[in-house]
Amino acid sequence: MRSEMPIIRIKNLYFSYHDNPVLEDVNLEIDNGELASIVGPNGGGKTTLLKLILGLLKPQQGTIEIFNTTPEKARRKIGYMPQQTQLDPQFPISVLDVVLTGQIDRCGKGLTGGFPKAAAGIAQAALTEVGLGDFIQKSFNRLSGGQRQRVLIARALCTEPELLLLDEPTSNIDSRSEENLYETLARLNRKMTILLVSHDIGFVSQFVKSVICVNHQVIIHPTSQINGTIIKEIYGGDFNLIRHDHRCDHAGHSHHDPLSGNRKQL
Repeated sequence: MRSEMPIIRIKNLYFSYHDNPVLEDVNLEIDNGELASIVGPNGGGKTTLLKLILGLLKPQQGTIEIFNTTPEKARRKIGYMPQQTQLDPQFPISVLDVVLTGQIDRCGKGLTGGFPKAAAGIAQAALTEVGLGDFIQKSFNRLSGGQRQRVLIARALCTEPELLLLDEPTSNIDSRSEENLYETLARLNRKMTILLVSHDIGFVSQFVKSVICVNHQVIIHPTSQINGTIIKEIYGGDFNLIRHDHRCDHAGHSHHDPLSGNRKQL
């Protein structure tokens, strides 16, 4: 049973790069079991906020508690998929090898100690979670963009996290792959808290209850309140909002619910 207590608590946080303020007076709580999205303009502090939660950066002021402790001590409970993953397209690496890198911090004596005996089984289970259980021996470089993103999520799952942080998981994939990805995240959310960065408010709003708007400061909106005025305030100008869950055909407009798989005529 999920508790309602926050697993992320941020109070009065300030962070700057070389005296250039990035985040100011941030107060944020994320409850256990939540699926929330971080949105905002480029340079507004979204990725910086994730790195602060991971303990990769330290605030100049304020406090961060993750699972009632410091980010550094909580890190083994967190799975993280960064926005940019540098993999040489010519390097012959298998899907299993990519996912196993999520277990590197558990290797004895660094990499020379090898992976724990249970690592392969954990990697297989992580791939099964994202719907790629049969891809374990395939070449990573021959996968589609959507499949690669799911493999990278499996790598984050290889830490067996209670909190999953995803930075732009839908970048550079098509709309169908995006829909499959969110269906995967909806399933994973039954087991863990998920916080993801995305620019696609129209699509994300079908899956999350809260949208965390980050533009140097942080404001939380229920998805039911997101409208054109709020979007304009977030991004500082006009913004095109596209609904991916509607389709027009000869029978008229229809609405697709990606979680239930049902389609309703409108």
